[in-house]
Amino acid sequence: TEGDQPESQMGAALESLAHTIHARSTAGPESYTYRLLTGNLDDLLKKLVEEAHETTLAAKDVERDGAPASEIDHLRYEAGDVVYHLLVLLERCGVDLDEFAAEMNTRMTEDEIALRSGVIMLKPDFVNRGSNH
Repeated sequence: TEGDQPESQMGAALESLAHTIHARSTAGPESYTYRLLTGNLDDLLKKLVEEAHETTLAAKDVERDGAPASEIDHLRYEAGDVVYHLLVLLERCGVDLDEFAAEMNTRMTEDEIALRSGVIMLKPDFVNRGSNH
């Protein structure tokens, strides 16, 4: 029934994409994702920056009054590229989707956390892992 569906499919989409990226880590060099996961880190970082830049340019096109649907489609496409490349980077660096979600959840206020049930918080092993922030 409609009431059983989540308000957004984003969680399921990200989980599916993260699973596919993880699976491609053993796919072999014919896989673009495999090459990003195992190749030169700078190539992946450059691609992520490139896609982020293209997203900002697409956003500027959408901001114009009366932007056609094609401009919104282009923004959505470029944003998808950023998310894909970011998830590849996180996989390569050993940050799984639950850890990333927990990091995002730590940015909520106490009141926001209280409004949500099942919020994933960082496991103690992940808190400030490898840094002093």
